[in-house]
Amino acid sequence: MVNEPELIPTRKIIWKDWLYNLGALFGLVLLSGVFTVLSPDFLTLNNLMNIARQSAINSLVSVGMLLPILTAGIDLSVGSVLALATTTMAILIIKLHVNPFIGVMVGLLLGAFLGFVNGILLTKLHLPHPFISTLGTMNIARGLALIITGASPVSGFPVSVQFLGAAFWGPMPVSFILVIAVYIIFHFFLTRTTTGRYIYAVGGNPEASRLSGVPVEKVLIIVYTLSGLMASLAGLVLVGRVNAAYPLAGLGYEMDAIAAVIIGGASFFGGVGTVWGTLVGALIMGVLRNGLNILGVSADLQTVAIGAVVIGAVYVDVLRQRAITKSRR
Repeated sequence: MVNEPELIPTRKIIWKDWLYNLGALFGLVLLSGVFTVLSPDFLTLNNLMNIARQSAINSLVSVGMLLPILTAGIDLSVGSVLALATTTMAILIIKLHVNPFIGVMVGLLLGAFLGFVNGILLTKLHLPHPFISTLGTMNIARGLALIITGASPVSGFPVSVQFLGAAFWGPMPVSFILVIAVYIIFHFFLTRTTTGRYIYAVGGNPEASRLSGVPVEKVLIIVYTLSGLMASLAGLVLVGRVNAAYPLAGLGYEMDAIAAVIIGGASFFGGVGTVWGTLVGALIMGVLRNGLNILGVSADLQTVAIGAVVIGAVYVDVLRQRAITKSRR
């Protein structure tokens, strides 16, 4: 009987956690149901595969974005990193006739390197917030992409480079199969490795983590390096879809990725978020855009709708933080 008062709030907290974790999935199902009722063209195999293909790029950028947000940070450079990585790859493969495999590896490594630079700027130069370092990298990378291409797109990739973005395995786009594989890897990384647990710890309380022996600076460098790598991988998929690399690619991708992560249940305050929630968030973004396109809604109104969804998701995050603080008190 003595323990009963403690069990009741514990159960309430558990149920709240379940609601928060499943809220994004419920939203995806509800949104899909609405578009199914409004349009008979929505719930068809071809359209569902189209959504999967369209969501692949944002899904890859978003899983990279999840890591900085878990540490209460942000990465504004992902769109520009994508552009510079793909245009560099294009110059090497198409203009300089480098082996496609080597060109792809250089593009991926360049993305990882730019993310590494973001981490170094944050930890070694002790810049006050990753907003500053990644904003600077965003402009530098975009400018370099414009310079090396002469502000013109580069097209004509070989079939092997287009594979990830253009190929299908049966009805399923290979790009979405890649997404599932990447998300499985990131799930195990965050839940089954020491570094993954450190990422959550740093986001929860960086000072306490440092005092506990967590190598906070090393963790942050890894986080931003992986974010850059995923941006360049998303760029490879984009190149496969459009068979071209252009210096203005990725504009606004950072906003879509942040939206997907927050809609998926992650917190701007750090330490909260899951890989699968992020995937659901990216799918919500894809379903929303696809459904509005089918209904003939203009691109301007789509932007308004997505902005409203993002505000709603952030407000839910604020309510969640208040609930957590109240339960602790």
